[in-house]
Amino acid sequence: MSTTFRLTSLTAGGGCSCKVPADELERLIELAAGPNGPLPPVLAVAGSELLCGLESGDDATVVGLPKGPAVVTTTDFFPPVVDDPYDWGRIAAANALSDVYAMGGRPLVALNLLAWPRDTAPAELAVEVLKGGRAVTDAAGCFLAGGHSIDDPVPKYGLAVTGIVDPARTLRNDKARPGDPISLSKPLGIGILNNFHKATGAPIEAAVETMATLNDKAAAAALQAGIVAATDVTGFGLLGHLYKMVRASKVSAVLEAGAVPYLEGTRKAAGSGHVPGGSRRNLEWVRPHLASEVDEDELLLLADAQTSGGLLLAGEIPGAPVIGYFAEEAEMALAVRA
Repeated sequence: MSTTFRLTSLTAGGGCSCKVPADELERLIELAAGPNGPLPPVLAVAGSELLCGLESGDDATVVGLPKGPAVVTTTDFFPPVVDDPYDWGRIAAANALSDVYAMGGRPLVALNLLAWPRDTAPAELAVEVLKGGRAVTDAAGCFLAGGHSIDDPVPKYGLAVTGIVDPARTLRNDKARPGDPISLSKPLGIGILNNFHKATGAPIEAAVETMATLNDKAAAAALQAGIVAATDVTGFGLLGHLYKMVRASKVSAVLEAGAVPYLEGTRKAAGSGHVPGGSRRNLEWVRPHLASEVDEDELLLLADAQTSGGLLLAGEIPGAPVIGYFAEEAEMALAVRA
């Protein structure tokens, strides 16, 4: 849908670049947990077990039931990342579903989460947002049933998603092993190109289609290849999410900067000053744990805050370039080579 109404004008930032900075978020979670650590789960079903929670920094929560598959749950939402409401709906839905795929799961049912400025944005645009979300959940074979909405001066959209996963084949942050290759299923540059779009209104079709593409095929290929460690690359950038993997797995990583793929136009947009503030915060977070042979501009590309990015895998799958490898735990968790 083409529109002269610029949704991105209603927010200071958009997409996953609006995440609370990683270091600040971790402090909030630690303070909320209290002196005794994470609160113990309340067992709503006798014999259920929290298989994956806060401790590994994973993409979703996994609860094992007495019989059958485990339940995987997640939620994600954000302000407009593009001006086209239908595309924003597609992107936000694909991004929310991605956390289930990143755990090796399959989404079953989702609920809409919609915040809408009723006095400033036309209602028909909200309809297009919801239609975009429905198109992606339909493509995923996932029910979309109801949800929640509020009147809010800053529009936001996303999903709460429930899926299933084989508890013996869950993809996790904390299972990377020394010697595993590192591969990436989508190119980087989304945050920079989104920022360029917000500033100029110029179309970024390749970025939109990349963001709206589900990670279902990459997840299926990872499971078929016997991969056990993965995450998706979103608001904390490639460097931030890779750092979370090596920290949880007690390994280090060597990244080959020249092997990392980028969307066309990324370097030009970055050179024109369109690097998001979230990307700069990502780099500052990982810098104390980083040894690098590349310059600051290249590091900012690697730290770019992605929205609905690809899977970061400890292993190889068809079509995903190998961009480095995991190694034994080292003083510097991340090494970036030219």
